[in-house]
Amino acid sequence: MNQINHANQYLFEDLVKQIQMRSGAVGIAVAIVDTEGKTQYEKYFGCRDKEEKLPMDDNTIFGLASVTKSFVALSIMQLCERGILSLEDPVSKYIPEFTNKNQETVKIHHFLSHSAGFFPVSRTLIKNVAESLGITEEKDGDFAYIEALAKEGTKVVARQLDAQEKGKGLIGRPGDYMSYCNDGFGLLSEIVRREGGEPSFAEYVKKNILAPLGMERSGCDFLRPRLDPNAAVLYRRTENGMEGTRDYYDNAFALSGAGSMKSTIGDMKKLLAMYLNYGKGPDGTRLLSMEGIKAMVRPRIEYRPESYYCFGLSTKKLDDLTVVEHGGSLTGVSSNLSWSYDAGAGVIVLCNTSDVPVSAIADAAMRMYHGRNPLGDRDYYREEAWSAKTKKEACGFYGAAEEDENSIEIYEQDGRICVRAGSAEMPFITVSESVGVIRGYANDKTIKLFWNEEGHVFAIGFGGRMMPKKQ
Repeated sequence: MNQINHANQYLFEDLVKQIQMRSGAVGIAVAIVDTEGKTQYEKYFGCRDKEEKLPMDDNTIFGLASVTKSFVALSIMQLCERGILSLEDPVSKYIPEFTNKNQETVKIHHFLSHSAGFFPVSRTLIKNVAESLGITEEKDGDFAYIEALAKEGTKVVARQLDAQEKGKGLIGRPGDYMSYCNDGFGLLSEIVRREGGEPSFAEYVKKNILAPLGMERSGCDFLRPRLDPNAAVLYRRTENGMEGTRDYYDNAFALSGAGSMKSTIGDMKKLLAMYLNYGKGPDGTRLLSMEGIKAMVRPRIEYRPESYYCFGLSTKKLDDLTVVEHGGSLTGVSSNLSWSYDAGAGVIVLCNTSDVPVSAIADAAMRMYHGRNPLGDRDYYREEAWSAKTKKEACGFYGAAEEDENSIEIYEQDGRICVRAGSAEMPFITVSESVGVIRGYANDKTIKLFWNEEGHVFAIGFGGRMMPKKQ
């Protein structure tokens, strides 16, 4: 039930403006939809094109980045309900290029929950794979629809995962740990392509998810949003200031399932209504059974403190509400999709600027709709000093090959534990013997220490990823 009032709406919109100012976000779009698919709130902050000062509306195309993983999971669950796949099937049954030679059997459900047991690996970029094959957009068309590119990308990704070994790239057995694996979802999208009866993952999603919901301006395309007059320019902060591009291939994965989807506020409201109705679209079209949706949102493995990863989605507590969500981040993309069956509402936040804390905006919007103070109560942490042994074990450098520029250094200075992320010093509080919190202006991030059987810290958990200790 909509409980938005003037007071909490003012606080919410002031929060968005503060985040926009501090992050340099060029454009932020927010909408709330109810179970009937009716818009309960919608507002646009900033513009889609800073230089031309062009406004946004519900048809403006934004990148979704990792929100794409929810589309992959939905596709896999559809194929399971049709009897084509089983969640217990080995991935290698459908992707023989992935020999799984150094790891116990990785099953489909392991990749769906990021629990296959791999530390992050170097990103396989679609531009690089296309170049190796001599494929160009001018000659061959949009990369999202080229079968040869998908096949070669699969070989490269599978080869890299197969090269991981115990003590060097493997965390543990499948199911033991949760560590974000973009390549796992890339291989899942290739399973959808091979088993779904369509020549590309993009076409499967279009036929089986987008068309039934009337999501006409959404898809995995790269060329279409670049040419569309109502598509957002992608902005990121550089040494030279805020730079914009229309290159939707920038930093994009070779396999579509890792983060290729683009959409609009108008289209994503339709998707949210479907999830709020447990798989049934606004016109009664059913994409997945109620049991299938419940399986997607069921907690599978610990993600962050008091948060669990499901299948292409995660779940957490927001005050007394249970919220299902997923975020996304790429060049010029900050996105967040969330809904709550308790509140009977869903929230979509799309932004055309990198590294904007849009999850804080989504949480505030959900609180506003539910009649709460949108700002909530920032968690108060009681500092608990780490023991001398923990300090000694924790200090060092941590980094995943996927994003070495975002490596973490933990060090001791004047008796306190400090954290440096990249080149930036971060405000850090140790709150239990193996957990610390990086305090952010809009939300907080947790660092968790992971210990091995010999009593040594071998990795940290940060941002959903496990990052191995380098020294």
